[in-house]
Amino acid sequence: MAKRRQLRGFDLKQIDGFDSLIGVDEAGRGSLAGPVVAAAVLVNREFLDSRWALTNASRINDSKQLSIAERDALWADFETLATQGQIHANYGVGDVDEIAQFNILGATKLAMRRSLEGIYPPSAFDQKTEPDLFSSLEDIAEFQPTVSARIIVDGLPLRNFPYPHSNVVKGDARSLCIAMASIIAKVTRDRMMTELDQIQPGYGFAQHKGYGTEEHREALLRLGRTRHHRDVFLRKLFAQRVDPDQVDFLNDETAFADDDS
Repeated sequence: MAKRRQLRGFDLKQIDGFDSLIGVDEAGRGSLAGPVVAAAVLVNREFLDSRWALTNASRINDSKQLSIAERDALWADFETLATQGQIHANYGVGDVDEIAQFNILGATKLAMRRSLEGIYPPSAFDQKTEPDLFSSLEDIAEFQPTVSARIIVDGLPLRNFPYPHSNVVKGDARSLCIAMASIIAKVTRDRMMTELDQIQPGYGFAQHKGYGTEEHREALLRLGRTRHHRDVFLRKLFAQRVDPDQVDFLNDETAFADDDS
């Protein structure tokens, strides 16, 4: 009950003054292989006060804290809610080539932008220079964004991002719509990695989803890297045979924040 009040209560405060609220989160940023996936979920006040939100918000949490069965059940609920028009949701992907080209933060921002573009284009949030005092109502309307939506993103603020947004540290444990986005991003990516396991057997992608488990490290040292691996993430592993979990840049959130592109 407390968790339900916390998540809904946070979003009810965040949506104040707006018609809708969009939560954004990612999955797979620290993985050694595969894409990074982001999801965006739009909710409105009517949804936050709906029977589903009142009775089911307590089931929602940071996706990493939920079992596979719990995430799959919520995914099915989200599909039904989207079909009914109670929420809008979309996901975006930053692939391995984009991670190599733009670094992991750049690829994450690409994935987040793509997830948002499936809901609103960046131009919907454009606000031009404020009109003068004697402008007509029609002229004033042209200076307003075409949508009334607030975007909240899990983690640190994103520099050079085309959407206006607020950041929420540990947002997947505080906001209902960010937690919903977290679940969609993780389920989407997990299914991609399970499919990749069929294409590239021997590495255990279906089990560890590309993260640096002991099984994955042993497979890498035995079989070598594939085109699905992130070379920059493996550099120290192959050069020094060290545990990837101990490589600072894989786990340091501030390093990602400073490495903006």
